Amino acid sequence: MAGHAHACGITSQPYDPSQESSHDESREAPESATCGTKRRGVRRWLPVLADMLMLLVGEAMAPLLSRLYYNSGGNSLWMVTLAQSAGAPLLVIRLLLTPRSAAGEPRPAASKMVAICVGLGLVVGCDNLMYSYAMLYLPVSTFSLVAATQLAFNAVTSRLINAQRFTPLVVNSVVVLTFSAALLGVDSSSSDDDVGGAGSNAVPRGKHAAGVVLTLSASAVYALILSLFEVTFDKVIGAATPQWVLKMQISTNTVATVVSATALFASGEWRTIRGEMAEFKNGKAAYVVTLMGIAVGWQAATLGAVRMIARVSSLFANVTGTLALPMVPVLAVALFGDKMTGTKVVAMLMAVWGFLSYVYQHYLDGRRPAAAAAREGRFDQIYKET
Repeated sequence: MAGHAHACGITSQPYDPSQESSHDESREAPESATCGTKRRGVRRWLPVLADMLMLLVGEAMAPLLSRLYYNSGGNSLWMVTLAQSAGAPLLVIRLLLTPRSAAGEPRPAASKMVAICVGLGLVVGCDNLMYSYAMLYLPVSTFSLVAATQLAFNAVTSRLINAQRFTPLVVNSVVVLTFSAALLGVDSSSSDDDVGGAGSNAVPRGKHAAGVVLTLSASAVYALILSLFEVTFDKVIGAATPQWVLKMQISTNTVATVVSATALFASGEWRTIRGEMAEFKNGKAAYVVTLMGIAVGWQAATLGAVRMIARVSSLFANVTGTLALPMVPVLAVALFGDKMTGTKVVAMLMAVWGFLSYVYQHYLDGRRPAAAAAREGRFDQIYKET
């Protein structure tokens, strides 16, 4: 029996408990590596979720309050444009309370950063003006659905500027969102029906086409702005620390505020502000609170987007903004009497489908590093055993 065992290459050896423990460790090593990866992933995504909430609340609140401003008697385009960036000083307090990075703050060339912030601020100011016109010319439900095309535009700018990888799911998302906006673009009757409706009396008749074009233009420019923010963090600053995120936000919005305030006085619209406040529905206090709400909403949305650019990518920030799509049209129907036509319902469902396509692609991208780490842990253990 013993000879047969030796012939087969099997030798009887005494039981060694250390061998069993080593095998247990080999089984536990990949599991601990996977658990560690999961814990790190959870810690990484908690701040991202907070930024997503900030962006979604701002994206839903700002357009609704802008429509409320027009519906309640406001008609100053430059005042709404100014409100979109005038909330920047609120972020100074947050900047003062933000600790410096443990690795030290990057120190890019001051002249280069001034040029970038001034250039981006001018573009932001022009983009804000286009949004102000678009929100005047379109019901808020139509505006929000057409604005979803910024995801498609950002996919293109991310590919050209940030070398974003395109996959079939990302392409599907872009195509579906493009068709969603095209549906609303040709459905001018939906806007005309809203004119004179319960609460949509501020929408000018016959301005549907101009509103769609302005919304598309503003969405394209906003997508470009997000990609330029991302490339600034990557190529110029060299890191996206919390302090630099706030500095970029404050600097660009301050430039946009100066441009808007200058235009407000140069156009003579400042002379009508006193009369607007007196005739505003629910009084002067409601006028001030509405404009303050617009300012806070846009700052929350923009800060959430810039922070997500720093943490993930500009395309992910845009996709998150698209998630506000189902909320705004439904709230617009409830608050302003916008009509939810069949075309709007189809466009909304298509937009949500486009959003889910991109989210699933991001989910797949997130699984690959975890799976690779688990495989690496297993291969390392096998190598050690051999």
